[in-house]
Amino acid sequence: MGKVLTMQNRIDQIFEERKDILNIYFTAGFPSVDDTVRIAKALEEAGADMLEIGMPFSDPVADGPTIQDSSQTALENGMTIQKLFEQLENLRNEVSIPVLLMGYINPIIQFGIQRFCDKCAEVGVDGVIVPDLPMQEYLESYQSQFQAKGLHNIFLISPNTSDDRIRQIDQHSGGFIYMVSSSSITGVKTGVQDGQLEYYKRIKEMELRNKRLVGFGISDKETFDAACEFADGAIIGSAFIRQLKGDASEAGIKQFVKNIKG
Repeated sequence: MGKVLTMQNRIDQIFEERKDILNIYFTAGFPSVDDTVRIAKALEEAGADMLEIGMPFSDPVADGPTIQDSSQTALENGMTIQKLFEQLENLRNEVSIPVLLMGYINPIIQFGIQRFCDKCAEVGVDGVIVPDLPMQEYLESYQSQFQAKGLHNIFLISPNTSDDRIRQIDQHSGGFIYMVSSSSITGVKTGVQDGQLEYYKRIKEMELRNKRLVGFGISDKETFDAACEFADGAIIGSAFIRQLKGDASEAGIKQFVKNIKG
């Protein structure tokens, strides 16, 4: 186990301070390679509570076509993990809300796990989401490095995840649990789908230790509000990528957040 940091993680802090957390995902280097910090700053000013910055990858297995396309564009723009950390060097001069990095394990291993954790701590990243990192592998190989740098590793659950597995994830999680709203890839869906409310209720009744954010298919005020009834907030990704594709201006970003939060 790594040393315990005394400074409170920003993710934990935001859950203490606010309700109905809006976490917005966007892909680093999209639409343009140098847009990352500008978009992050605009989102905070617009009222987002948390940011999830995607590290583009050529084979993003959990992502739907919208995020895949943004990832491909970002790669073509020259975005890399190294470039992202360079862009985030002055992040904390511009952005105060929690920031997570979302990506896949192979590029992180190629970059170097310890180097990755060091860089996250240097620039002020609060947590990571790595959908294809098995929990057992994390616990055995990487947990001490993450914890030594004060990084929360966020695990995902879905409607198909057993209660026993959810309890195990809850035991080893920090920050929050990412509730995948349906057993599918990311993407904009219309309204609340059949079975989702039952799933939300089931997880709420488990009275887990960790906070919960719902993701996948959250695209508008209706789906955001429905998620917030049963969880601590929600994550919007594909719908915001569509917004950036059409209008990545500060005014456009502000209006998008206003339409979600009211």
